Amino acid sequence: MQFRKILVSTSSTLILFLIASSAFAQALTEGAAAAEEEIGLRALGAGVAIGLAALGGSIGQGISSGFAFQGIARNPKMTNKIFTFMILSLALIESLVIYALVISFMVKP
Repeated sequence: MQFRKILVSTSSTLILFLIASSAFAQALTEGAAAAEEEIGLRALGAGVAIGLAALGGSIGQGISSGFAFQGIARNPKMTNKIFTFMILSLALIESLVIYALVISFMVKP
């Protein structure tokens, strides 16, 4: 039942955004249309790139944290050492995601 509510609200929001975006559209000339299409594709590529980077980073952080907690549960005496390495690895993973964000901002329209 919960999944159905989420599905209905997500799909209705998506339909609303698709209908509303066409209301703000305007006609372009041929030269301007090609330039607008190129800018749109660059923005779409940057959005997909940062989305994939965030997805990969979050999966990596989840796996890293899960195994660190598993290691702490198996050997509580090593808590400080495991926790230190976990925080270091999470910071490195997050820095890669931030690097992808910076690269996506560098895409010039």
